Parts: sequence; structure tokens; C-alpha cells
Amino acid sequence: MIDGSWKLSNPVLGLVVVALTFLLFYVVGFISNRKAASAKDLYLGGGNVGALTNGLAMAATYMSLATFLGITALILNLKVPFIMLWIQLILAIPLITIIYGTSLRRMGAFTPTHFIRERYGVSASIIAALFMILVSIMYALGQMIGIAVTFETLLGIPYMTGLFVGGLIIVGYITVGGMAGATNNAAIQMVIMALMFIVPLGAIMKAIGTEGWFFPPLLYADMVPAMLEAVPDFFDYQYPTKWYFSVIPALTIGALGLPHLAMRVYTSSSLKSARSAMVWFAFILGLVFSATYAMGFTGVYATSVEGLNIAPEDADKLTIILNLAYNPEWVTALVIAGAISAGVSTLSGNLLAIGALLSQDIIKTLKPNIHERLNYRLSYIAIFVGGVIAILLAIEPPAFLVVSILWAFGLAGVTNAPLIIVGVWWKEANKYGAMAAAIVGGAIYIAVSPFVFPNLALTGHAVTDGMGLSGAMLAVPISFALLIIVSYITNRMPSLQKNLTRERDEKLVESIHGWKDVQAYRYNSKVGALVTVVVSIAVAIWALLPWGM
Repeated sequence: MIDGSWKLSNPVLGLVVVALTFLLFYVVGFISNRKAASAKDLYLGGGNVGALTNGLAMAATYMSLATFLGITALILNLKVPFIMLWIQLILAIPLITIIYGTSLRRMGAFTPTHFIRERYGVSASIIAALFMILVSIMYALGQMIGIAVTFETLLGIPYMTGLFVGGLIIVGYITVGGMAGATNNAAIQMVIMALMFIVPLGAIMKAIGTEGWFFPPLLYADMVPAMLEAVPDFFDYQYPTKWYFSVIPALTIGALGLPHLAMRVYTSSSLKSARSAMVWFAFILGLVFSATYAMGFTGVYATSVEGLNIAPEDADKLTIILNLAYNPEWVTALVIAGAISAGVSTLSGNLLAIGALLSQDIIKTLKPNIHERLNYRLSYIAIFVGGVIAILLAIEPPAFLVVSILWAFGLAGVTNAPLIIVGVWWKEANKYGAMAAAIVGGAIYIAVSPFVFPNLALTGHAVTDGMGLSGAMLAVPISFALLIIVSYITNRMPSLQKNLTRERDEKLVESIHGWKDVQAYRYNSKVGALVTVVVSIAVAIWALLPWGM
């Protein structure tokens, strides 16, 4: 095959599909959110979402356009190492529930930053909120890039036009719908995504000649022999052990700090419902993630064996290109509807998180007596402004749309996750340790990224540094160690005792775990804290040693 223009020849077909898709989303969003009268209604959807709906919504929020487009692009370029990297991410929401989701929900926290405010005080929560706004904007940036790429392919319009038109339509939909609309729409979007990804992939595999076309997520192995003959290094471990280890602090721990994922736990009608939603989430996400690997695998096969030519700058369009090459155009139009659904669902979570962080965790913290109606209106403004900022940042995008998303994971792992994890499970954690961990850890992570000070990048390997893997491996353990060391020292400084709330903190930690009595031995292990510090320092030193890339 030769290179194609990779866009629909009949743009009217694409316009109809997009119009119907957004009409559905706007109607569902408006109906779902019409009774919202408070910030709680806006951000938690009333706190009564059922398990299946929430499980679908969690999966949709997690999928994002990175799954539809970005993952397949990096599988095409990085091959198996990226598949191994992305598998780490599926652990996020179940771990959120196990490690702290239940505790924070029992406490009645809006967001993880709400917990940080109650646990460490106002100053620490504002610092965390500012970092989390940056995280959410960077995550939303990847979705905006994907939306622009999708519209570019759908209609043949310039990237910039697709960015502003598509971006503003989506920001408007999210602003209208709130969390109730976002959750109900996300459940619908997840169904659309699954069908529009897996079914057309089966048709592509059938056209290629593979026997496992009838269940793409698992039955694509018969392509392996021919593909390995053309690409013998596909399954090779191309990077040193340190690279594979670095995905744990960057992505697994990083995902624990993402505010828009944690917010989904709090929309459940009960703790039992939240746990049941995890089961649905894992099943649905596992199914579609497996299909994503199959799509990337099929792309490698098509380019190496079938002769499909894809320019490097078109790698993010792989899913759409495969459909244009092997399926009728009306199928590709439906696939694009699935891609748009993926971007919309994740953007909903990102922008709602930005709104909650600005209105609840900053404005209401600084102005606790602000009128509820005014704060409610400010929430809508914050959501809209966050979307516009993401659009503006996408004007000069990184080489791969998934880069900004993965970098955001690492920043969340440095500045948010340690404060929550240690704060939930160790009573001695205090505000001085929390602020030191967030500020120093966050500054180190940003400084060693290639986006700010390229000369300070740890490996010089564009993918490793750009995705935040090297930065997180250094900054995440430093953040954990600082939180514990500074807290331990300041708790024993008489001059600071009047500024600490030890007794209140101990009661808070006990209560969020469900205890009604306070016992000094619970959640107060010095041995556990020491082990965490030693391991953290060892990992940080390892990160500074040569990577051997």
C-alpha cells in the first residue's frame, strides 16, 4: 500500500456522526444536571451513582483518547515495552479504593485535596491544589490534542481549526452537564468506545487474514510468526531494568494521585457500591485495554508485513488509519465517534477536577463564608477556564499526544500521592512534612523534565524523560522520604508544638479507618516509617546513577 491522505472522503458523513454524538451528550448532560443546586451536586452527582454506571464511567474516564490513539502510536514505535508500561495503569482505581478511597469517602471528602486540607491544614492543601490543577491541565492537554487530530482526520480541516472548534464544543458540554451529566454520559461513552473499537478491529483483522478476528482482545496470536519475521525485536526488552522499575513510581503511584480518578469513587451511593464498581471497571477496562494492545499489534503487522505506510507524524492516527485502509468509510466515521467519546469522557473528569480544585479547595478554603450560590457559579467558570487553558496549551503540542498525559501522572505521584498515602496510614505525618514533600518533590520533578531545563534531564532519552519516568523515579521517593523525615523531626521540636494538631490528627486517622476509640499503637509504626525512608533514599540514589540507555 502507499501513503494515503488519511481523512474521510465524505466529510458530510463525519459531520452527521459528530453532530448526533454531541447532541446525545448535551441532552443527557442537561437532563442529568438540571436538579444540581450546589457544588456537591455539581462534583459528586448527588453521591448516588450505581455500581454498573460508575464502573463504566470510571473505565471511560480512564480510557481517554490516549487509549484510542496515543497507546497504539507508542506500541507502533516502542513495541512491547510500552505495553508493559501501560499495564501498570490499570492498577490505579482499584488501588485508590484499597489504599485510601474508602477512608476518604468515609470522611466525606470532595477530593483528595479536601483530605489534605483536613489532615495537614490550609497552606498544604492550597499547594497541593495548585499542583493538581497543573496535573489536570496537562492531562486535559493530551485529550485536546487528540480531539484536534480526530477532527483533522474526520473533516480534513487544519489542526488549529479542529482544536478550537472541537475543544470549545466539548468544554461547553462539560460545563452544562456537571458530574451527574459526565457520569451518565461516560457510561454511554464507554459502551460506544468498546463497540466502536473492538468490532471494527475484528473486521480489520479479518481483512488481514487472521483467524482470531471474532474476539480481537485475545485471539490475535496467529499474526505473530509473520510479524516476528519482519520485526524480530518486537518482544525484546529494549531498556535496562531501571526503566521497567521506573513505571511504578511514575505511573502506578502517579495514578493514585490523579484527582479526576479519585472523584469517581466518591460518586458511588455506598462503600459497597464503590467496591462493586471496581469489579465492573476492571472487567470493562481489561477488555478494551486488551483490544488496544491488539490494535497496536495489528498496526505493527500491517506496516511491517502488509506494506501499509504511515508517516512518523501520523503515528497518533494509527487506529483511524487502519480503519480507513481496511474498513468502509461509514465504519471509520463510527470509530471516530468512539474516539471523540474517549476524549470527552476523560476531559469531563479533568475539567470537573479543575473546577473542584479551584472553587472548593482554593476559593472556599480562603473564603469559607462565601455564598453557596456564588461558589456554584464560580465552579462553572473554573471548569470553562480550565478547558480554554488546555486548548491554548495544545497549540504547540508534544510529538506524541500521550506524553503530556504520562508526565501528569508522574507529577501527581510526586505532589499528591505521598501526602494522601502517608497521611492515611501514618499518624505522625504533619503539615511541615507535607509542604516540604510537595514543594521540593514537585520542583525537582519539573526541573529535571525536558520541558523546562533540558540540560538537567536524567537520561537524555526523549521518551523516558518526556513521559516523566526518570523524573518520577527520583522525585517520588524524595517526596516520601521528606514527608516522613520532616514530620518526625518537627513533631519533636518544642517551638513548633503550638502549631501542630497531634491529638486532632490522631482522632482523624482513627475515624477515617472506622475506629471509634483512639489507640496510640495504631497507624504509628516507627519501623514502617524507617523502612519507607531507607527504601526511598535507595531508589532516589539509583535514579541518579547512569541509566545505560
